[in-house]
Amino acid sequence: MTAPVPATGELAGDAAVPAEDAGMDSPRSPLLAGFAGSMFMLVGSLGVGWLAPVSELRRMPLFIWMRAEALGVALSIILLAVGGMLLVRAWLRLGQKVRVWGPAARRVTLAAVVAWGLPMMFSIPLFSRDVYAYIGQGRLMLEGFNPYENGISALSNYFQLGADKMWTEAPVPYGQLFLWIEQFVVWVTNVQPEASVMLFRLVALVGVVLCIVYVPRLAELHGVNPHRALWLTAANPLFLTNFIASVHNDALMIGLALAGLYYCATRRVVLGIVLVTLSIAVKPITIIFLPFIGLMWAGKEAGWLRKFWFWGLTAALSLGMLVLMALVNGFGFGWINGLSAPGSLAIWYAPVGLIGMVVGSLARAFGLGYDVFSGLVFTAGKVLALGIIAWQIFRGDHDRLMRRLTLALAAVVVLAPIIQAWYVVWLIPLFAVTGIRNDWQVKTLYFVVSFFMIYAISDQLEVFPYLQTEDLGFALALARVAAALTGLLFGLYLIFWDPRTRTLFRKTGEPVVERPVI
Repeated sequence: MTAPVPATGELAGDAAVPAEDAGMDSPRSPLLAGFAGSMFMLVGSLGVGWLAPVSELRRMPLFIWMRAEALGVALSIILLAVGGMLLVRAWLRLGQKVRVWGPAARRVTLAAVVAWGLPMMFSIPLFSRDVYAYIGQGRLMLEGFNPYENGISALSNYFQLGADKMWTEAPVPYGQLFLWIEQFVVWVTNVQPEASVMLFRLVALVGVVLCIVYVPRLAELHGVNPHRALWLTAANPLFLTNFIASVHNDALMIGLALAGLYYCATRRVVLGIVLVTLSIAVKPITIIFLPFIGLMWAGKEAGWLRKFWFWGLTAALSLGMLVLMALVNGFGFGWINGLSAPGSLAIWYAPVGLIGMVVGSLARAFGLGYDVFSGLVFTAGKVLALGIIAWQIFRGDHDRLMRRLTLALAAVVVLAPIIQAWYVVWLIPLFAVTGIRNDWQVKTLYFVVSFFMIYAISDQLEVFPYLQTEDLGFALALARVAAALTGLLFGLYLIFWDPRTRTLFRKTGEPVVERPVI
């Protein structure tokens, strides 16, 4: 159940009032439950989290038992799955504890972020091993290779770095700023994997802090309750696991972009463009933001000539910064070639990916080329996404610019043949600050978070190198099925049987309190 927005000034500055008297029931239970879930994930990561092959931790008896013995692996899988779903329940229950989204709700949300995120800071990387690709790319920089032209296979003993094999020949898809961060981390740690992971986590933490600071500010600009927006975003299990446990550089990317959007929206446009450009120099997807920033700069009553002038000025400032950085590092704009790599061609839960696979399979059944017909579907998805982006740029209310930007980025994510969990996390803060109503909109978010948590805890588990069996593929499949069933049963319990949370997934007669924005 979503709590109402407080009236202007209601409970403001009442820091001494206990939570029960400040618009909240006692939040202790969900805070402790979420902390327990995060601790379960920490312990589970010792057995199924991703370690570099050269890691000294592999020689420790506890790690050996949890990774090489069937009982240890099973315990790790169960702890990881139960911990992840406990986090989902704790997040949902925390929202239910709020009666008025006032300052007390903000304080409790921040307490949840700290309590739930702190154990993840010390976990073995979960759900993704991209952080080990960051280490390899940093080594490429240190050893004088152009990472836009060379995969990590150019390095000696590259397989000891722990990166996914898809990175062996793939060029880097990241911008100049993140290349420098990778180089600095690897230089400081001398390629020591655990120290490198911790430094990359601190980089991700900068992005998390930026989100915590600027999500409420952007929400206030849109007339959306800032405390609820913060809960929807920062205490969200997908946000915490993907940005802290998985160590994705997307945290810094979206944090810088949100900060830039805030300054653009408050008439400090040059500073905003600088921050968004730094975001592009981490991961270039946020280049989509620039046309909308140009419209903000042009103003509400701008004609087409003025709009084109400010689009050009925005592009010139951002491109000028990117060119300057490219000249400094000497690698140019090679990240453009890397944007298509790496990643699976399609995935079943992405609508375009599923349609493409079905069409390709039907074509193959009739003796036609699978890749040709599935590729046509994937291309159609990209064309449709470009059309939606163009529509959002050229059509719509000026007061809805941020929402139009959000829908444009959502089109890129939803119409891609593969949707990763961290792509969804790009969208959550943008939707939260422009308004997620407590009707089908917030219920959709609950389902999406639950689905991706269940998928994540069964997707990437480092168990196959250790299980003593003749059929490692079957062992890995068995481990994933066990994790998926544990998460799925917990998810079904939350949706259908839990007396506290099941009401969140059902239609209610309560009034919608967030202003309608769609």
